[in-house]
Formats: sequence, structure tokens, C-alpha cells
Amino acid sequence: MPSPRSTRPDSAPPKARSASRAVLKTEARLFLREPGTLFWILVFPTLLLIIIGLIPSFREAQASLGGRRVIDLYVPVALLLSAITAGIQAMPAVLTGYRERGILRRMSTTPVRPAALLGAQIALHGAAAVVSSVLALTVGRLAFGVALPGQPLGYALVLVLTLCSALALGCVICSLSPTTKVAGVVGSAAFFPMMFAAGVWVPVQSMPDTLQRIVQLVPFGAASQALSQAASGHWPDWSQLAVPAAWAVVLGWVAKRLFRWE
Repeated sequence: MPSPRSTRPDSAPPKARSASRAVLKTEARLFLREPGTLFWILVFPTLLLIIIGLIPSFREAQASLGGRRVIDLYVPVALLLSAITAGIQAMPAVLTGYRERGILRRMSTTPVRPAALLGAQIALHGAAAVVSSVLALTVGRLAFGVALPGQPLGYALVLVLTLCSALALGCVICSLSPTTKVAGVVGSAAFFPMMFAAGVWVPVQSMPDTLQRIVQLVPFGAASQALSQAASGHWPDWSQLAVPAAWAVVLGWVAKRLFRWE
């Protein structure tokens, strides 16, 4: 007859892993049933890119941009916008709603830990932002002749670091928001400044030098410059990589300290 010591440690982890996979599948089905969320993360960044590309003057090389076109600068902007939308606008509302309705509290009585739900939401919103980025790169290349990144590894590294910082910021917003309404207000307060820093209204490269230095202190401003460097075939400056990495670490630590399941 096997002893308790030989059965419990071996059976608990598989049960937890199986429960986590079940949560991920369930959350994925629910995520795909949200057309509004899918539109703003997957479609809107590329749609904005198409609108910008249809303006004739934005498809012409400009000396003030170093011979580049405005549309060339807006492909990285579309990628950053997908990360901002997924991390700051979409994810906090979902997690805050689960806490507000007591779903996380009820999960504590089941084999599924609330952390599995948090991990599933981070994975789904992160994956959606990645798909959106691939779509924007594809449309930019096929529709407007935007060159693919000359330094793809550095380009991918910048995207990963920036997405991590966006998702970490979303977790902080959820930590500070007792209700979904508050999450919406706090998320909007962070959303629009981050969009400006990413260059949605004015490309970072077109901003005055002083303003460029300011926006590069936030992850999306620094990422815009780093993506531009990687697109040109150069490895991004380590100082530009350090900004989103530092924000991701600090915001992740803050979210861990402040986050409450109930």
C-alpha cells in the first residue's frame, strides 16, 4: 500500500497543471467571443496604419525624417499601439471584473488557483498583441512597401520588453482599481499619455529634441526609438532597451505587492 508521502506530491502538480490548462482553454473561448476587444487589439492598429498610408504625402520621403516616409515611422507605432491597448485598456477591465464579481474568491475553493486565471489573461492579451504586430508588419510591407526590420532580433527584443511593460502596467491598474469603472478611468488616464509617447499623433522622431528626451523616459517612447534603430538594421541602444525593461521589472514588483484577489 503506497504511503501518503508517495502519492500526494506526485498527484498535486499534475492536477494543478491540468486545471491551469483548462482555465486557459476556457478563457481563450471567452476571449474570442469579445468582438470589441478583438477589434481594438487586432484590427484597429492596422486600420490606423492603412488610413495613414492612404494619405499621399505620407508615402513620400521627407528630408526632415532622414529620407524616410511617415508611413515607415507608423508601422512601429501600430505595433506599440497594440501593446498599449492590450495591456492598459483591455486586460485590467477583465481582471477587475473577475475580482468584483467574486470569481477569484470562489476559485480559491477549487484546485484552480487564482494565479492561473491571471496567467491566462496575460498570455491571451500578450498573444493578441503579437498577432496584431505581425498583421501590421505584413500590411505595411505588402500594401505600402515598408521594409522589414533590418535587425529582426533586436526588433523582436524591443517588442517583447515593451509588451511586458504594458502588461505589467495593466496589472498595476487592476491592483489600484476596486471596480471595473475605476479601472476604465485609470486605464484611460494612462492610455492617452502612453499613446502620445508612442508617437500615435506625432512620430517621436518628428518631436522637438527636448520632448523626445522626455517621452523616451517612458517605455513606449524609448521603444519607438529602439524600433526605428532596429528597422534601420542597427542594434538598439542599450539605454533604449533598459527603459522598457526597467519599467517592466518595477511595475511587476508593484503589481505583486498591491494585487489583491478579493
